[in-house]
Amino acid sequence: MITWRTGTVVSRGKTWGAAHRAARELDVELDRPLPGDTDATTRVRALAYTTLVGDPHPGDTLLLNCSALARGLGTGGYALVAGPVGTLPDDPPPGPGHLVKARYTPLQAMVLGVDEQESPHHHTLQDADTLDDLPVVVADLHSALPAIIAGARHAAATHGRPTPRIAYVMTDGGALPAAFSRTIATLHDHDWLHTTITVGQAFGGDLEAVTTHTGLLAAHHITHADLAIVTQGPGNLGTGTRWGYSGVAAGEAINATSTLGGRAIASLRVSGADPRDRHRGISHHSLTAYGRVALTPADIPLPVPTHDLENLPAWGPALTTRIREQITTLAATHRLTPVPADAHLLTALAASPARLSTMGRGLDADPAAFVAAAVAGVHAEGIAARRR
Repeated sequence: MITWRTGTVVSRGKTWGAAHRAARELDVELDRPLPGDTDATTRVRALAYTTLVGDPHPGDTLLLNCSALARGLGTGGYALVAGPVGTLPDDPPPGPGHLVKARYTPLQAMVLGVDEQESPHHHTLQDADTLDDLPVVVADLHSALPAIIAGARHAAATHGRPTPRIAYVMTDGGALPAAFSRTIATLHDHDWLHTTITVGQAFGGDLEAVTTHTGLLAAHHITHADLAIVTQGPGNLGTGTRWGYSGVAAGEAINATSTLGGRAIASLRVSGADPRDRHRGISHHSLTAYGRVALTPADIPLPVPTHDLENLPAWGPALTTRIREQITTLAATHRLTPVPADAHLLTALAASPARLSTMGRGLDADPAAFVAAAVAGVHAEGIAARRR
């Protein structure tokens, strides 16, 4: 069931993203407090996806989905605008596209899929069947995205090579709208990311595709990316069980990459600061997705820290030892690839235009998390350079 409220827009806040994936923050006065709110708060932040519900102005009355906000879940603290009450937005201009995302929900959206018959790229993808050894980095969490790119750019700069052209294939395990991600918007704004391709039920990318497979094929054949990154949008879902987490799809992405003749690279989810033992060192999410779900070999870049990194307060030799012990469970299937990590890589991560944050922790609080992702980018860039 949904917790509904109506609310009146008090003021408009920040907006981000390109026109096809824009989001608008709003301050809204609710018609009544949320259930269980002992403070009787009625002023909340709301988020409107402008391509779905228009771009509201002060004084507009909106219908708001407050379910996650009422439960205190990780929606960024937003009520989500379901639509206006009263004057409706203009109809979209007529155009091609019959690919429906968020299908059969009240906010299903129709988009032009890069792989569908009305697409100018349909002929290219119709019989496309190979990635031609394109390096594809797969990660569990959306927060790995800027770190992987930072690593790839750092490797290119270190060796005097061209900055790689990077495509991001966003799967639907987390947020469905690409517009929810400020990370995507910032990376695009700073030319760190060339193309976002939303697949499955995710929507709002520069290109839309039906499956991870066609999203990867589009990254190669349409965008001509030097490397691709696959991970879910923000909002990882976990249940504290072995199989009940959205990142299990990382293993399926490894399979898809290998099936299509790509070079699969599995980015490890690592933490030296997570209070939960199952996520310390290599997360059980990575061990399950790559150890049980992935049925084809992948490169697994393993950070080899210099002493100055290893002696950081949130790292320590014990973490390095734990990671080396845990990684042995993946060695039978995958290619373990040691990658040096030093202070220069840490500096490159600190220069990311997109905020580095994983499970509420930044680079200083949990450097191993971002370094593990960055070395996957370093490794991928090296493969991309050899393919040129």
